[in-house]
Amino acid sequence: MSSLSLRADALAVRLEQGAGALATFASALTEAEWQTRVHRDGRKIGVVVHHVATMYPLEIQLAQTLAGGKPVAGVTWDAVHEINARHAREHDAVTKDAALNLLQRNSTAAAAAIRALSDQELDRAAAVSLNSDAPLTCQFMLEDHAVRHSYHHVARIRAALTR
Repeated sequence: MSSLSLRADALAVRLEQGAGALATFASALTEAEWQTRVHRDGRKIGVVVHHVATMYPLEIQLAQTLAGGKPVAGVTWDAVHEINARHAREHDAVTKDAALNLLQRNSTAAAAAIRALSDQELDRAAAVSLNSDAPLTCQFMLEDHAVRHSYHHVARIRAALTR
């Protein structure tokens, strides 16, 4: 483990914990709960679980762009909203098994990609169009997107089920 970045490993562990918490929570949902729409979001809970799984590769790709010292350009909130809306339309009938399998596969791959990063790569910063071209580090991008994503949506799903 001497070549492994302890920071990268800690980030990967946090991603795995979040994905695990989402998977555990989602696996216990009834079919009616799986079909419940998230307040102020409009997507079904099942679609949101699948969304988190689907976004891991893109979130890792953006972080790897920064790790390579290159800016993230052309990514806007309008584009993110369109991607999310298209995903919701295309996966409206996603099954629990399909979503949970994808969550497992993609979170495992994301954690492995994070573990492959060095401290130097985690510290690299470049402009990020999604954040007004602010120079952000690879580590920040990981924390704000891939690592945070499952925690964010578990909280929103819980809120949807308590309304």
